Amino acid sequence: MPSAHGYLLNMLTLGIEEEYLLLAAATGLPVARAAQVREAARLQPWLERGEVQRELLQAQVEVATPICRELEEAGGHLLRMRLALGEAARQAGCRLAACGAAPFTDRLPVPITDTARYRVMHSDTRLLTDQQLITGMHVHLGIPDRGAGVAVINGLRPWLPLLIALAANSPLWQNTDTGFASWRTIVFGRWPVSGPPPVFDGADDYDRRTRELVEGGLIRDIGQVYWHIRLSEHFPTVEIRAMDVQLRPDEAVMLAGIVRALAVRALGDAEAGHGIPPVEQEVLAAAVWHGARHGCTSTVFDPLSGRLSNACDAVAALLDHIDPVIEESADRRHIVPVLERLLRDGNGAARQLRRLRAAGRSALVSMIIEQTTGA
Repeated sequence: MPSAHGYLLNMLTLGIEEEYLLLAAATGLPVARAAQVREAARLQPWLERGEVQRELLQAQVEVATPICRELEEAGGHLLRMRLALGEAARQAGCRLAACGAAPFTDRLPVPITDTARYRVMHSDTRLLTDQQLITGMHVHLGIPDRGAGVAVINGLRPWLPLLIALAANSPLWQNTDTGFASWRTIVFGRWPVSGPPPVFDGADDYDRRTRELVEGGLIRDIGQVYWHIRLSEHFPTVEIRAMDVQLRPDEAVMLAGIVRALAVRALGDAEAGHGIPPVEQEVLAAAVWHGARHGCTSTVFDPLSGRLSNACDAVAALLDHIDPVIEESADRRHIVPVLERLLRDGNGAARQLRRLRAAGRSALVSMIIEQTTGA
């Protein structure tokens, strides 16, 4: 008979969205070829209708996996879509790049995608919109109801700094080493309702507080709630949006597996009436900034101790925390070995900087392109 954790793991479906940049192969500069790439993708037999989507800027595209029950299934879809979309990008004269921020840019901004929503956003926030040459990965978890979704939000909040540190893959920005492992986190944090969410007292509290933001005219619509974790307004899912897009598809699967395992643990703890004590908002915001700054090269925030800890020790505590969820699951082999390799070889940010310093700009661009499609 499966354990309670195993039952929840089987019940929580997941889907992964990934955003990519389109780069010139020779220079690594963003190129406005999204329309041509989407048209070439339409003719790719390995891509289904609706899997490739528009993004804010014309040098970006997005994919979304189908609803999955197993990590292996999600990983298969990601690899399939990356390979097919990579071929579509080559046919359109550019390359697909899974890096969290455009490492190199020229003087002119990339045009926005011409939709009514994006035109309004650009009118409201011109420079901020122009600077959204950043790409993330979003994990959607199927939930039985919005109350369960709020329990997941509250339970995952303390783990956001560690997730951001592990996923950091955007150290370069406008031809400069930013000194941050995840510059994307800093750029995206400029929006008015962004960063780690507060603690909510149930679904009604979540709905009231987000509704007041819109009704008070502080944001245009509910879609501009950009917290690192939020409830979907269209589907029975909770969306975790804190992480940079990953260089390698197996790292994206690993992170999605950790997120789902943490959600299962949070739901089980909430049902049992216990869990990790809430982290104060100012502490969490500072810990997220610290994770974005240092990635895995220094200390990270460990929510179980409530303080900064060596990255390896914090990951060991994480694995102990989710072990009851994954110990009898196939998810374990998609999480533990990949996580161990990431700690040994460095996350995407560390590997980008290492390649740039060792071999220069063209070698970095080649590495990003090759690892994006699993080559």
